[in-house]
Amino acid sequence: MHPYRTHSCAALRGTDAGQTARLSGWVHSKRDHGGLLFIDLRDHHGITQIVFPAGSDLLASVEKLRVESVITVTGEVVRREGATVNPKLATGEIELRAKTLEVQSASDVLPLQVAGTESYPEELRLRYRYIDLRRDKLHRNMMLRAGVIASLRARMIAQGFTEFQTPILTASSPEGARDFLVPARLHPGRFYALPQAPQQFKQLAMIAGFDRYFQIAPCFRDEAARADRSPGEFYQLDFEMSFVTQEDVFATLEPVMAGIFEEFGQGRAVSPAPFPRIPYDQALKLYGSDKPDLRNPLVITDVTARFAGSGFGLFARIAASGGTVRAIPAPGAGGRPRSFFDKLNEWARSEGAGGLGYITFDEQGAAQGPIARNLEPDRALAIREACGLGAGDAVFFAAGAAAEAVKFAGLVRTRIATELDLVEKEAFRFCWITDFPMYEVNEETGQVDFSHNPFSMPQGGLEALNNHDPLTIKAYQYDIVCNGIELSSGAIRNHLPEVMIRAFQIAGYPESEVEARFGGMLNAFRYGAPPHGGSAPGVDRIVMLLADEPNIREVILFPLNQQGEDPMMGAPAPVEAKRLKELSLQLDLPPVKTVGGPLRSVPQAPPEISGR
Repeated sequence: MHPYRTHSCAALRGTDAGQTARLSGWVHSKRDHGGLLFIDLRDHHGITQIVFPAGSDLLASVEKLRVESVITVTGEVVRREGATVNPKLATGEIELRAKTLEVQSASDVLPLQVAGTESYPEELRLRYRYIDLRRDKLHRNMMLRAGVIASLRARMIAQGFTEFQTPILTASSPEGARDFLVPARLHPGRFYALPQAPQQFKQLAMIAGFDRYFQIAPCFRDEAARADRSPGEFYQLDFEMSFVTQEDVFATLEPVMAGIFEEFGQGRAVSPAPFPRIPYDQALKLYGSDKPDLRNPLVITDVTARFAGSGFGLFARIAASGGTVRAIPAPGAGGRPRSFFDKLNEWARSEGAGGLGYITFDEQGAAQGPIARNLEPDRALAIREACGLGAGDAVFFAAGAAAEAVKFAGLVRTRIATELDLVEKEAFRFCWITDFPMYEVNEETGQVDFSHNPFSMPQGGLEALNNHDPLTIKAYQYDIVCNGIELSSGAIRNHLPEVMIRAFQIAGYPESEVEARFGGMLNAFRYGAPPHGGSAPGVDRIVMLLADEPNIREVILFPLNQQGEDPMMGAPAPVEAKRLKELSLQLDLPPVKTVGGPLRSVPQAPPEISGR
C-alpha cells in the first residue's frame, strides 16, 4: 500500500464499501459526538469524513490535533445509512472508519480559519496567503484560472498559432506606464527594463516570418492598483498575425473569447459572434465611456439643441458657450418618490458635479419638476421623444464642457441602471471599440502625445500624418470589452519605417531618438515587413469576470497588495550596501517625516551581518 494514500479525498463512493483505504490531507474540521469523533479530511480534490469509533485507541491522539494539521489515515470504507448520508459531498454516501493514524505535520493555532466563510483583512490574508488559498472559494478560483489558461492555449494552437517565449530582460519602451528597471551589473549605469508587453518582439516575430505567434505572457508595469488591475505584474494572451486586416483579428479572437466564456461561464449567456463594433466617438456619445457595459440598456442622447435659447437659463447658457447637455433616460422612474431623486442628487455632488437635474413625466405624459417649470412644453416633449420615453418615465441630465459632461453622463447611466435594476443578469456582453484617436493632448504637458499604442498604423497612413490635424487622425486600434471591463487592446501595426518615424515626430520624438530607442524594430522594417496586427486579452480580468469577483487579487495566486507590496515575502526590501556597490548604484532617497518629529532619511540598507 502506498505510504500516503490509495485514493484522493474525493474518490471513494458507496461501491468501495468494505475496502481498506488510506487517505492523506488536512484536518478541515473536528466534531466530538460524545466519545464518537469525526474529522473532515480535505485534500486538493475534496473532503472525506473520517470516523473514530468510541473506544478507539486513536481517540486520545485525535483530540490533541488542531485543525489544518496534516495526517494520514488508514481504515475501512463504510457505507453511511439513512439520514447520515451527506448529499452536499461527492463522498457523502461513505465514511472511513479509522484504524491507524499518522501525523505528518502538526498545525499551530491558525491566524485565519480555513473552514467557514468568515471575512478577514486583506493584509492578513496576503501575509498568510498559503493558508488563505486552502479556502474553498479561492482554491476554486485558482483552478478556474488554470483551466482557462489551458483552454486558451488549446484554442490558439487549434487556429494555427505557435507558442513562443519572448525576453523578460529588455529595453524601455513607451507603453503608457512606468517600466520596472533592472540594473545591469556588467554594464555600470545601464539598465534593462521588464517588458510592459512583448510588443516589439511579437512584431519582430512577424517580420521573421512566423505568421501566427502567441504566448501566455507576463507583463510588468509600475502603476497603482485598482479593483481590476493588479500592481506590478499581470498575464495576457498575447498574439500577433501576419497579412491580416482588423476584421481578420476580430474573427480570430471572437470564437476564442466566446468559447472560453461558454466553457467556464456556468450557463450564463454569452454574446454570439460577431460582436458589435462601436467606433470610439460613438461609444462616448451613446454610453459616455469607451468601455460600455452592454448589459445596461440605457442609451445617452445629446439634447443640447433642445435647450439652446430655452427658458431654462443654466442649460441655455451651457449650450451657448459651446458646452453640451446629455440626457440619460430612466424608464419607469417617473412615479418614484422625491427621496429617490434627492439621493441621486447627493450622489452627483459626491462625484464632483453641481447636482443632477431631471424631468419626470406623469401618467398623461406631461413634464414635471424644477427644470420642466422653466422649459417650454414643446421642448420637454421633444426631449421625451428623442429619448424614447413615455408616460411614467423620467430623464436625467449631465451638462457642462463636452469632455466632463460625456464622462459624467456615463457615470449617471451606470448609476440609473443599477438603481432601477435594469442591468441584465447572468450574461457576458462583448463589443469591440474601434477607431481610437491616434493622438491626444497630454494633460500634464499640453503637448500632442500618443493616445493608445504608439506602434499602431494611422488610418490614412503617411498622407494623414503629413497633412491632417493630428487630433483628427484615427488609428487602426481596437479594444475588446466585456460587461464594462476592457479585456484587451490591440491594433493593426505600423510596418513602414517612414510612417513610424513621422508618427513619433508628431508625438515629440525626433528621428534620432526613434533610431536610438527603437532601432531594432525600425531597422527590421527596412528589410521587408508584412502587414500585421494582433491583440492581448488580459488573463486576470477574464478569470475575474468568470469567477464573478469584484477584485482582481482574488484570482491571482500570490498577488501584491494595493501598495505594491508582498507582506508574505517582505518585498520590496532594502538590499545590502555591498550589493548596491556591485551594481554601481548609490541611493538618493527622499526624506520621510516621523510622527511628531523632524524629517529624516530612509536608511539605504540594513546593516551587514558578519558570518565570522
